Amino acid sequence: MTLRLTVRVLLSAVAVMLVLAGCGGSQADKPETTAKQAGKPSLGPAFGSMDALPGVLKTPPPWMTNDGKLQQRLRAIGLPALTEEGQVVHIHQHLDLFVDGKPVEVPGNIGIGQSFISPLHTHDPNGILHVESPTASTFSLGQLFAIWGVRLDRRCIGGLCAGNGKELRAWVDGTAVDADPTRIVLGEKQQIVLAFGTPQQMPDPVPASYAFPADL
Repeated sequence: MTLRLTVRVLLSAVAVMLVLAGCGGSQADKPETTAKQAGKPSLGPAFGSMDALPGVLKTPPPWMTNDGKLQQRLRAIGLPALTEEGQVVHIHQHLDLFVDGKPVEVPGNIGIGQSFISPLHTHDPNGILHVESPTASTFSLGQLFAIWGVRLDRRCIGGLCAGNGKELRAWVDGTAVDADPTRIVLGEKQQIVLAFGTPQQMPDPVPASYAFPADL
């Protein structure tokens, strides 16, 4: 094989690897670009229904860790099942959930299987999200809920949907998000709040920051 042909083959292989890596998250300058996969839900920072995901929960809280079909969901959304946490992207967020004015636990071990771990996961039931990716990608709150297997869209969380005076609202660092919460791009040390209920049941004040442990 000539040197020119060898270089061409190597470049083609690198291009394929970059396309596959892009399924895990969109480029930083295009936070709402979504990777399309034939016959699969499109689950980048902007995506539609989670209804087709294996094992997705459409029930009221509490929501369990829900790892029974985790690997199938990772395959469906184009994220890897890693043997260890990645370090190219290593950031953390805190998520508070409220339903009808009451806090809902974000369980530990979301995204962690028997011998693998997702780039997005939790370790403890304290609401801290861990983004630990081996590739330079951006990730979304929607991807976290897809990994968890809890339905989330503009109107619904789990089995609760807006109507009859109730709504789903979102905030990041105390600022209201007037858009689909699945499109929230995860950044370092964010305080994210999702609340479902009547206007009177919304958190007051809305948590705007979180005291992350010093080792994060």
